[in-house]
Amino acid sequence: MIIRKSHVEIEKIARAGKIVRSCLDMLAREIQPGITTGELDRMAEKFIRQEGGTPTFKGYQGFPGSICASPNDMVVHGIPGKAKLREGDILGVDVGVTMDGYVADAAVTLAVGEISQEAQDLLRATEESLMKGIEQCLLGNRVGDISHAVQMHAESRGYSVVKSMVGHGVGKDMHEDPQVPNFGPPGQGPELREGMVLAIEPMINLGGFEVEIGDDSWAIYTKDGSLSAHFEHTVAITAKGPRILTLVGR
Repeated sequence: MIIRKSHVEIEKIARAGKIVRSCLDMLAREIQPGITTGELDRMAEKFIRQEGGTPTFKGYQGFPGSICASPNDMVVHGIPGKAKLREGDILGVDVGVTMDGYVADAAVTLAVGEISQEAQDLLRATEESLMKGIEQCLLGNRVGDISHAVQMHAESRGYSVVKSMVGHGVGKDMHEDPQVPNFGPPGQGPELREGMVLAIEPMINLGGFEVEIGDDSWAIYTKDGSLSAHFEHTVAITAKGPRILTLVGR
């Protein structure tokens, strides 16, 4: 069941979203060669709690971290730990914050020091794919219009779209209906109506789209070992167009 949110509820999600974005911006400033993903996780939890929020991911279905930290060929769901980041790595960072009973969720993929042109191009195309999807968040459009826009942009740049994981509705729960795939034909799926709030999150691979789960039963890797990037925003469907709730000042 798709739960549409009131203006008051959307404002609550936006307050959580401001903490999410500020946390991601803080982590982007702190990331450097030699730091561990566990250190980034502790920084994030401290920041979120100081801002009055709760790390949504911590304890979710047993997940031990406050953030997901996924380097290089790890697509999503990386458990923060002792692994040190190295010059040239890329790191997907996914943050969820609960505040006043409502959740916001966003992700970025960050460069660790100087990265290759190939990696830079992947990050740029993945973020562009996210924004192409958000442009379709208009009243009367359908979820498939978002999905199609993401896929077309990513594939036009020569990349592949992960198909086994999707975006989702968000509100009082982190994962609500509807699912928001990053692929598929336009004009399909639920109609976009005012008050819907969606977490749109392209996961784009440099190589093939196939993925596999790691030994810890959480981390998802590209099957061919190629780099993967992940960007995400929480977006409200409004009469004035899409409102990105995980941007500072929105």
